[in-house]
Amino acid sequence: MQEQHIALVTETFPPEINGVAGTLGNLCRELARRGHRLTLIRPHQRDEPPGGHNPLFGERTLRVRGLPLPGYPTLRFGLGARRRLHRLWRQKPPDAIYVATQGPLGWSAVAAARELGLPCLSGFHTNFHQYSSYYGAGFLEPLIRRYLVAFHNRSCATLAPTTRICDQLSGWGIHTTHCWSRGVDSQLFNPGRRSRVLRAQWNADNAPVVLYVGRLAAEKNLMQAVTTFERLRDCHPSARFVLVGDGPLRQTLEQAHPEFIFRGTRRGVDLARHYASADIFLFPSESDTFGNVVTEALASGLAVVAFDQAAAREHIRHRVHGMKAPPGDIESFTAAALELADRPGFRRQIGGNAREHAQTLDWSVLAERFEQLLLEPTEEAAQHDATPPVAGLHPY
Repeated sequence: MQEQHIALVTETFPPEINGVAGTLGNLCRELARRGHRLTLIRPHQRDEPPGGHNPLFGERTLRVRGLPLPGYPTLRFGLGARRRLHRLWRQKPPDAIYVATQGPLGWSAVAAARELGLPCLSGFHTNFHQYSSYYGAGFLEPLIRRYLVAFHNRSCATLAPTTRICDQLSGWGIHTTHCWSRGVDSQLFNPGRRSRVLRAQWNADNAPVVLYVGRLAAEKNLMQAVTTFERLRDCHPSARFVLVGDGPLRQTLEQAHPEFIFRGTRRGVDLARHYASADIFLFPSESDTFGNVVTEALASGLAVVAFDQAAAREHIRHRVHGMKAPPGDIESFTAAALELADRPGFRRQIGGNAREHAQTLDWSVLAERFEQLLLEPTEEAAQHDATPPVAGLHPY
């Protein structure tokens, strides 16, 4: 495919660390390799230097005003910029637009694209409608869901990471959805990075090391991982629990469990060494749309325990590539972790199978799929530009 100009609108991007930023970073790297010109539109990041970060993939970056995201002080959400984007895109229209996040900036980008007749796809990366219940505002969930339906129906189509999420969105009333999954860098994340030095620091030796990677926050169902590890430690007193990441629960957990090993935020090879130096990976979240950490753990040769949804549902065959529990079945989740701790040979077999499967999840293939969806719109998507405005909701 010849060079195209692609505009990406997002609240978050590397060097920030989260699933959305990681996905977009990998995507942009592959799109740049395929010869496309990229324009990134995002809020100023916290602690960003006045001149901005150096481009990672040759992208041009347009920074807009933003405010701290409630509950996520290290992230910012972008304010509406419809007039600015309309002016920019009228003068230099991109060939296609991808809006990855659904805040005021995203809404204004979709509105500007519609006004100018530019092809625009949106992404469903985060179950924000579920997050309200973790922060004492569950009554807002129906309103948030209504907003999300209106938002995504104003774009030509919505990309979601799993077929189950696509079905869910269709059930809500979102008109056109396509499954666009996630890849993993299996060169970066691989079992060969296992570190004796790290395991010695953790005082692990031959003891099983249980790992959690992600935000230390209520919506990640982190207390399920804590409960599971405590049960596991009853049978294996020398076991270690390593937590990589940061978030609002860190201080509480450190005070309640000084024996846990908190490693904070890790990046790149350092993060990959942490994965490879563990034995069992716990992914207790029931709110993630995908969970990139699952595929990173698979690529690192870890035996993963997760609920049967999101990335685990797509990429783990129970007792072959990992262990799955029915959603909400906390006893099955814990029993799976205990079996892996009790049976090291079985655990290593699963880890080998996981690694083999992860090597098929190539980001270059997924970038090609994204390119086709974004740059080869269907007749149905073209007709969708005529969708009338939604009553009661207005572009910023």
